[in-house]
Amino acid sequence: MTAPANTQPRDALSDVRVLDFTSVMAGPFASRMLADLGAEVIKIESLEGDQVRARPPMRQGHSAYFGHLNAGKRSLACNLKAPEIRDLIHRMVPRFDVVIENFRPGVMARFGLDYATLSALNPRLIYCSISGYGQSGPKAHQPAYAPVIHAASGFDMVNLHYQDDATRPATSGIFVGDVLGGTHAFGAIQAALYQREKTGQGQYIDVSMLEAMVGMLVYETQAAQFPGDARRPLYTPLRTTDGFIMVAPTSPRNFEQLTQAVGHPEWQQDPRFRTNADRNANWATLLASVEEWTCQRSSAEAEAILAKHGVPCGLYRSMEEVLDDPQLAARKAFTRIDDGAGPYRVPNPPFRMSGSQAKARNHVSQLGADGDAVLSAELGLSAQDLGALRTAGNLL
Repeated sequence: MTAPANTQPRDALSDVRVLDFTSVMAGPFASRMLADLGAEVIKIESLEGDQVRARPPMRQGHSAYFGHLNAGKRSLACNLKAPEIRDLIHRMVPRFDVVIENFRPGVMARFGLDYATLSALNPRLIYCSISGYGQSGPKAHQPAYAPVIHAASGFDMVNLHYQDDATRPATSGIFVGDVLGGTHAFGAIQAALYQREKTGQGQYIDVSMLEAMVGMLVYETQAAQFPGDARRPLYTPLRTTDGFIMVAPTSPRNFEQLTQAVGHPEWQQDPRFRTNADRNANWATLLASVEEWTCQRSSAEAEAILAKHGVPCGLYRSMEEVLDDPQLAARKAFTRIDDGAGPYRVPNPPFRMSGSQAKARNHVSQLGADGDAVLSAELGLSAQDLGALRTAGNLL
């Protein structure tokens, strides 16, 4: 569903203003989603800047990694330890709707920028903290990045259990915990904004990346409490002549379609595969039999035949191939942004809204580039005031 052709979709969060104290990934992921829906996001950075600004891929001193996470935001770089800066932020808070931060618990309180302090200045404020373990509990103050949370949540050991030939948890550079924590923060902020419309009151949101990861392990949480059943069917890659394909015949109908696709309708009467319970008990044998068929075909040929018969399947693709995927192109899943070193693609949000734009905004601020404009517009600071802050080393 799309908006009527004669109307321009507006931004769902066009009236929402955000002070963003986040860095690295989980927090910036959440605040970029807010910006994607039209929120005005002011990224408050240290004088050195978010460390991701220096992470590859780099082009002419610009990080595409940083731009991906921070498109659509403005940058104000300052010394949060300075009382003068703290006072300026206190003066700005009544003009904003949301504060989001992902420091270790207690850091914002040391800056004088904790929820208790800021909500006293603005009772309508929605304040979201994202941390590894949450704001309470025996591990709350321990440092935790996504790989640490993956290990602590059980995620890595679950994956090890599913690998028959592995002897140690897998190495990974994909920060699932960050993205998941940021996504939950984004959703919680929307719920708080909605509730504020009814109550007039803001609230505090405490997002735990650990709990986000545990919440993702739906089956595993229950199997740990009620062990003893047969191992669940595992979905394994099937080899083709030029790669791999995933085949997932999960329903009885899918199984029937699979037998027809691979030319073995007699499998439907095979005692090993006749019922769903039979197939689960002989799942590895079933997939091995299907692989005998896929091994004689290219990935594209196997996918075409299986898809024609309605079998759920998908090729294993590289990220380069994903960037050129016709399905994603048809959905306009990517948009181009330019950070000053040339254009590149970043994903839009994975949802479409009939009455609102949901897309990455083509703006990546240089460190501190918007400080003067923000402080002048919000607080009426003069050029002399701004100069004094710079002379003191408190503003970039």
